[in-house]
Amino acid sequence: MMNIVPGLIGIALMTAFLGIVVTWIKEVPLIIIAVGVMALLVYDLWQTVRGSANTSYRR
Repeated sequence: MMNIVPGLIGIALMTAFLGIVVTWIKEVPLIIIAVGVMALLVYDLWQTVRGSANTSYRR
């Protein structure tokens, strides 16, 4: 549970940053890379939260 709030804050800040950069530059390869980075960021948060939830029951 402690990973969710900082993770969501990080996702929001990264989305804002990449949104500004993509808005200024507007090149297709950059948009593809930004979307890929955001997808990996969300997937990593999901795996981290899911993994910490599973390991907390084994104690």
